[in-house]
Amino acid sequence: MILLIIRIIVNLMFQTSRTLPHVYSNLIIPLQQINNRMKIRYLFLSLLVCLCLFSAFPQKSKVNDSLAAKSKNEADAVTLYREYVLDSLIKVRLQSELVQSSGDRRKTKELEAKLRKIEQQDSLRKVELMRKIDTLKLHAKGYAVAPFNDTLFFVYAKIVSFTPEERVKSINKRIRELYQDPFFKPDSLRLSESESGTEIDYKNHLAIMMVTKIDGLIVNKDNTQLAGEYLKIIRTAIVKEKAANSLVNWLKRIGFVLLIIAGLSLIIMLINKLFKWINNRLSGSGERFLNGITINKIKIFTPDHFEKFALRLTGLVRIIIIILIVYLSLPLIFGIFPETKIWEATLLQWILSPTKKALQGIIGFLPNLFSIIVIVFIFRYAIKGIKFFVDQIEKGQIQLSGFHADWAYPTFRILKFLLFAFMLVLIFPYLPGSGSPAFQGVSVFIGILFSLGSSSAIANMVAGMVITYMRPFKIGDRVKIGDIVGDVVEKTTLVTRIRTIKNEDVTVPNSTVLLSSTTNYSTNTRAPESGLIVHTTVTIGYDVPWKDMHKALIDAALRTKMILKKPEPFVLQTSLDDFYVSYQINGYTREANKQLEIYSLLHQNIQDCCNEAGIEIMSPHYRNHRDGNMATIPANYLDKGYKAPAFNVNEVKHK
Repeated sequence: MILLIIRIIVNLMFQTSRTLPHVYSNLIIPLQQINNRMKIRYLFLSLLVCLCLFSAFPQKSKVNDSLAAKSKNEADAVTLYREYVLDSLIKVRLQSELVQSSGDRRKTKELEAKLRKIEQQDSLRKVELMRKIDTLKLHAKGYAVAPFNDTLFFVYAKIVSFTPEERVKSINKRIRELYQDPFFKPDSLRLSESESGTEIDYKNHLAIMMVTKIDGLIVNKDNTQLAGEYLKIIRTAIVKEKAANSLVNWLKRIGFVLLIIAGLSLIIMLINKLFKWINNRLSGSGERFLNGITINKIKIFTPDHFEKFALRLTGLVRIIIIILIVYLSLPLIFGIFPETKIWEATLLQWILSPTKKALQGIIGFLPNLFSIIVIVFIFRYAIKGIKFFVDQIEKGQIQLSGFHADWAYPTFRILKFLLFAFMLVLIFPYLPGSGSPAFQGVSVFIGILFSLGSSSAIANMVAGMVITYMRPFKIGDRVKIGDIVGDVVEKTTLVTRIRTIKNEDVTVPNSTVLLSSTTNYSTNTRAPESGLIVHTTVTIGYDVPWKDMHKALIDAALRTKMILKKPEPFVLQTSLDDFYVSYQINGYTREANKQLEIYSLLHQNIQDCCNEAGIEIMSPHYRNHRDGNMATIPANYLDKGYKAPAFNVNEVKHK
């Protein structure tokens, strides 16, 4: 670090009067040319400066050490290269002397010994030189020389205090100065050798750049050879740029732009006509192409809706195609002019980079996609196998002890849900982005929302599963749940739907069904059970013999449709009240869903049978005079000579 700062300060203090382009070609002044007194003062001042720098900027010590190490490597490499060249020259001289002293044996041996020693030293220096060069290549960063946007070559090494980036800026500036020179002559670019390297200059007064030995060593070439290559590249670039910006070429470029615009307008016009023809075909004969969409016999899209959707879709596709064509034409236009040619790659990159990433993502996803397809294939046919087994249980072809046939399909749905859940667990790691924190965060967020907002739904689902295995009713049963009476028309995981006797559909949550008492009228109507008992009560006065009443009620029950003859109807006397007896007629039926009709027919037949037996159906809660009043029996059941009895009046004498 100290040596580097010393050299910089010395060269700033003792630079020659040469112009700026030649400054960095002769920047290093040998320290041997300075007298001893000046050396002492110079070293003392340099040490003070270094100490101040180290105390003021301790945080930059690592960076400075790195720069010092790099500078030392460059200096060592140059020294080794010079020694290697010097050894090569000495080796040539010794070989010449060896040829001349062919008759002198002693001198020949001495020269051969010197040659062997030089060859050994040469081999060691060559190995050390290659190691230094490899170290420089490892840490070297190339800066592009691009005066006209296109890269000509790269600069890796610095020259004393000039960093590679500063060298590149200076080279670009001077190349552009040559380009702007109206009297530029390509043949005036020449090479000139100096102690520091090979210089490229123009007419011996404008230095373009210096190619040092380090520049050559980094690319494994001699600096003179590398400078010649750079000179040809610079000359070609300037000539090409001047030719590209000539008036003729500008007129050609403008013509190309107008041609591209005309072609673009023609393509857009053809696209509009094509989509207009498509829209007319869809509107004029849409029924031939647009029949709507039907899934499981459910009309998802009508032809009219599908036509509107198709027209909007074609309009959107047309706009996207036009925008894409216009966008792709911009790189063509920008690529025509040198000033905007840099935007050509940028515009293409904006559309090609996402496309490339998408294609790479799709290609990279193919192995995972194959794994997902295999998993889905296995689970799909596993579910089909279980479905076949369930169908056989439901049809009664397979019977399992303690497992009812009506449990088969609900159990299949539970197994299907569990299998799908397990399949998703297996597929999840193969999905694109499944390992990203964003994907995992969204998954957790959805899970929290689901758990907080679906507590009642989960309660109904659990209740639905419990009801399934409790088997309190089946589809079609007449039930009473709470205050609701009707037929069960649907059972789902969440709700049970009941159709009342007035043809009203009532939806009952499964949790309510589980918590309420349920009466099933249809359970005992199936063989081998006796059937549902329908019953009604009639109150008759004590003046009617109970045997007559029993007979009339049983006859009425036997006459009623849908009441079974076997088992026989029976009568129960449920109470003996103050003024009457309560008779309850009971009959068996297997039509639980037609109870309202059965009760209506039974009541009609009770009236007929009682009238035929001469039994008045009346409530004896009131008192009346029977004398002088007609009987309550209908007239068609009375005798033809029947007359209302006269009032009996008895005279009572008081003593």
